Amino acid sequence: MVSTIELNKRQEQILHIVKEQGPITGEQIAEQLNLTRATLRPDLAILTMAGFLDARPRVGYFYTGKSGTQLLTENLQKIYVKDYQSIPVVVNENVSVYDAICTMFLEDVGTLFVVDTNSLLVGVVSRKDLLRASIGKQELITIPVHIIMTRMPNITMCERDDLLIDIARKLIEKQIDAIPVVRKTDKGYEVIGRITKTNITKAFVALGEE
Repeated sequence: MVSTIELNKRQEQILHIVKEQGPITGEQIAEQLNLTRATLRPDLAILTMAGFLDARPRVGYFYTGKSGTQLLTENLQKIYVKDYQSIPVVVNENVSVYDAICTMFLEDVGTLFVVDTNSLLVGVVSRKDLLRASIGKQELITIPVHIIMTRMPNITMCERDDLLIDIARKLIEKQIDAIPVVRKTDKGYEVIGRITKTNITKAFVALGEE
C-alpha cells in the first residue's frame, strides 16, 4: 500500500489557521496556538518544503491551495535525467552475438548500447534481440552484433537535461527497457549514461520518501 504525507495534529492546526487567515506571520500563528515561535519553526519549515504553505518576507505564510497530486506533479517537473542516470554498458559493433550475450549476463543488464570504432552510438541490442538470434542453428560466435541490432536513426535517446518524467513516458510508449543518455558531438552521439525502468523506480521511491 502506497503511503501519503501524514501531518500531525499541530501541523493540521497550522494549515487550518493559514487557510482561514493567511497571509499571516509565524508570530501570529504561534500566539493562536499558545506556542513560542521557536517551537513552531520546524512545523512551518516542513509545511513550506512540502508545498502546503508558501512564505513571503514581511508578508507571512499563505495557503497554496494545492492538492497532494498537484504537489507531486510539481516535484516530478524538477527531476532530470542527470539526477538518476546510471553507467552505460557498451559493446563494439563488431563483437559477436555470443560475446554480447556474455556481456549482458556478466553486467546484469537488459540492454547493450553498440558503438563504432570512434565510440559513437550506432545501435542498441536488447534481450529480445539476442534471444531471437539464439533461436535456430546459427553459430552465434560468428555473427557480429551489428547484424541484429536496432540501428540509427531508429534509436530512442535522451540527454542529461531532459525531464525524467518525459523519458518515463518514452519507455512506456516504445515498450523498451532502457534509453541511452547521449552527448551530441560533431561526428555523432556519445553514450554517457543510461536510463532504465529501475532508474525510474528509484526516482519515484525517493520522491515518496521525501
